[in-house]
Amino acid sequence: MPDVLARADGFGYRYAGRDVDAVADVDLQLDEGSFTVLAGLSGSGKSTLLRALCGLVPHFHGGHARGSLVVGGMDLREHGPADLARVCGTVFQDPESQVVMGGVRAEIALALEHRGEPGEAVARAVEEVALTMGVANLLDRRTDTLSGGELQRVAIAAALVGRPRLLLLDEPTSQLDPVAGDELVWLLRRINEEWGTAVVLAEHRLERCLPAADRVVAIEHGRVACDAAPAGFLEWDLARGGDLSTPVARLFDQAGLRPPPTSVKQAREALQRNGGAEDPAPSEQRPGSGPPCCSVRDLWCELPDGPQVLRGIDLDLRPGELVALMGRNGAGKSTLLRHLKGLAKPTRGRIECAGDVALLLQNPGDYLIHDHAREEAGEAALAPAGIPDRGEANPRDLSGGERQRLALEVVLGGGPCALVCLDEPTRGMDRKRKDALADRLAQLAAGGAAVLVATHDTEFAAHFAGRVVLMGQGEVIADGTAEAVLARGWHYSTETARVLGGAGGALTPEQGARVLAAELVPR
Repeated sequence: MPDVLARADGFGYRYAGRDVDAVADVDLQLDEGSFTVLAGLSGSGKSTLLRALCGLVPHFHGGHARGSLVVGGMDLREHGPADLARVCGTVFQDPESQVVMGGVRAEIALALEHRGEPGEAVARAVEEVALTMGVANLLDRRTDTLSGGELQRVAIAAALVGRPRLLLLDEPTSQLDPVAGDELVWLLRRINEEWGTAVVLAEHRLERCLPAADRVVAIEHGRVACDAAPAGFLEWDLARGGDLSTPVARLFDQAGLRPPPTSVKQAREALQRNGGAEDPAPSEQRPGSGPPCCSVRDLWCELPDGPQVLRGIDLDLRPGELVALMGRNGAGKSTLLRHLKGLAKPTRGRIECAGDVALLLQNPGDYLIHDHAREEAGEAALAPAGIPDRGEANPRDLSGGERQRLALEVVLGGGPCALVCLDEPTRGMDRKRKDALADRLAQLAAGGAAVLVATHDTEFAAHFAGRVVLMGQGEVIADGTAEAVLARGWHYSTETARVLGGAGGALTPEQGARVLAAELVPR
């Protein structure tokens, strides 16, 4: 039997100034070498539980804790973050706020230097963890020059460099492209299996991590609502409406098929046993018509003594369009958004916009500067932000998704905009919150704005966007309808599209179920 690494008995915690527990009556055991996924809606208490496991709750955040929580033999009542750091490595939702050093090498080495490790041991550990995380080429870079995805991988490397027994991660794939996100999850599984590191991973995009997990713990209103193997968790969730389930599980559920698969491979094998579904490929057509509200011509961005970040971009955005901007980490998506807003000056080329441009960057905390949420964008902004009853809350106590939605209302506060740009806005959001964000973006488009969203979330792109612009290394390599761009891709496609092989251009579980119904549902 594996040893117990962490144990909670009746553990509860309430943030200072709140009248509701963030987590309550949690009974939970984490064993050495386990791989656990924390699931739950935005604000359910997942992040708070991770903060407790590393000692930030209550020692940093204040508030009141009750019950018992013991991690690596250390009782939370007597040991804080500094002590628990000997056992835990932690990566939060916002790596921008976690990284403290100016250089990548120094950031990764920091924890070992604090322990007083000799220089040779530090250098070797930094080199090995950088190779493990695929950031060796970034070691001599400044941290303020990294993309969001690069910064996230550096933060994980810094958390791993001391070989912790327990690794805690909060939305670690949220800023990674599909390939890098999948690679990270399987890298975590390898570390879990080969190093014996226990992993606790809070995620909304469960399709990425369920195949690697031993166990799923679902948190609901701060309490453990389900603790089961991945297949058992999906059955439990689908019986309750499927709010947390993966797209492929919802596809099977809506097509009347059982059991719900935990991976694309399982789904394809099940469909092969039942017969296939073939449909024509989606038509190649360009969305949008009429004069553009924003026009980009031959846009270049070349860093001094560095790479060409943007290379001859041509792009037209029209009023009422909903456009997803996709591409791998470092492709130039964020740089393009900054140029559209006027935050960066192009090396050459021109940008013409027929009105104001609103831009929400990746870190919502940069926009939230007051002590109460209602002060950020006014009382009227709380409802569209999805937090009508949180006006008195300090923005730092909101969940990642709640901060993101509030920050969007802040950048929209100046009045009508010709173009609204968002950079990875779904970080920390569950599916319901993403649906609400999609509705908000549709409202903005209906009001005459063009909406451009840089995202790695193919499921969200398929839901909200009529058009997808796919970037390679600083260039536009595909531009068309969501069905045309996403249905038959290997990496830039949805789970439904991968399961069905692009049949019918189906991108969502609802579309896929309609394709399958005639072929596979018994009559």
